[in-house]
Amino acid sequence: MRSLSSRLVVASHNPGKVREIASLLAPFGVEAVSAAELGLPEPEETETTFAGNAALKARAAAAASGLPALADDSGLEVFALGGDPGVYSARWAGPAKDFRVAMERVWSELQARGASDLSARFVCALALAAPDGAVEVFEGEARGSIVWPPRGDKGFGYDPIFLPRGGERTFGEMTHEEKLPLTHRARAFEKLLVALA
Repeated sequence: MRSLSSRLVVASHNPGKVREIASLLAPFGVEAVSAAELGLPEPEETETTFAGNAALKARAAAAASGLPALADDSGLEVFALGGDPGVYSARWAGPAKDFRVAMERVWSELQARGASDLSARFVCALALAAPDGAVEVFEGEARGSIVWPPRGDKGFGYDPIFLPRGGERTFGEMTHEEKLPLTHRARAFEKLLVALA
């Protein structure tokens, strides 16, 4: 499985995530179709690592569609919170997937612990699965720190409270084009391309 097909499934129902992955694939002439477009169910994320969940989602989408599938599992790790929310990043947003709730929870837990260290990182595991079940996983990270109050209405998820290292604007204040090369997803994708080269 050392090549990218001309068409693959992005195993996600998150429009922001699908858009980022489709943008990364576009220069290589790969058409990305989302799991949502194909009506594929979202498998329950039962693994305890980003890599495990990414592999689970990629295998399920590849098996259901008969196409290669690329899945991402990613989240925010805040060091003063012992790496939380981590693999539970989406769950912190609750059933309504309201990330304002999730961001408030991150900040209130930091305040409750009297944390002075606001360092954090976004982590991404990208899993590329073939319809026969073979899978490869590539991981990337973007380091930075938490800011409060949230800044910017671009991006998605925790972007408005994440200030990338060396930057002056949060991911939530950047355009899609400005943010993409700095992301954990882009860094994982670079590793995937090296493996495929």
